[in-house]
Amino acid sequence: MQLLIRKYCPSDKDTVLNLFSIGIREHIHPCFQNAMTSPLYLTITLCLGLTGYLLGSVSGALLLPASWVSLIYYCCHELYTGYVRERCQTDMQDIVGNYLSRPDDCFWVAEAEVDGRTCIIGMVAVMAKQKGREKHGELFRMIISPHARRMGLGSRMTKTVIDFCRDRGFSKVVLETSSTQMAAVALYSKLGFSHVLSHKETHAPSWLVLLTKVTILRMEKNL
Repeated sequence: MQLLIRKYCPSDKDTVLNLFSIGIREHIHPCFQNAMTSPLYLTITLCLGLTGYLLGSVSGALLLPASWVSLIYYCCHELYTGYVRERCQTDMQDIVGNYLSRPDDCFWVAEAEVDGRTCIIGMVAVMAKQKGREKHGELFRMIISPHARRMGLGSRMTKTVIDFCRDRGFSKVVLETSSTQMAAVALYSKLGFSHVLSHKETHAPSWLVLLTKVTILRMEKNL
């Protein structure tokens, strides 16, 4: 595959927003599966079914656990769709202004020919952060199209960010990903990133994050 990693331009906006939405929403099912297969949630589901049965209602034995499962799916769905809504109204609404107006920030897209036409199949961004005298880069918006997985594109996009930060004398590259994105965690670990912190602070209400059992992982790579 002939691949070009280049800076974002305004004509890419619709394609990039669509790819961003698809890429983030892909995490809904793994999040739901991770939550529902936990010992605690399996126990709750079984107990609700047993409670309905003991109350003498066959429909209750089905309805109670079904309501619980539906609640957890709603939470997982809202966690990621809510994130897409928020980002598309903030930084992703003006990519040029937020990522290309300063020399130490950047936004790239990966372009390749697919079925005879040129398509954007990946994206990644970096933003400079200052803390005292130290400046580091924060990696954002890493999305790879489902059709371009397991081809090394994620590694190439991440290395693009690392090289950009190294050329500018940054001390490190930092990023955040969720605990359900195990493929991403494995990729970053392979490229030298270390897990330094876990937290549950997101755009979403704390109760929703608690029910989805999602943890945010902060990873860093020293340069």
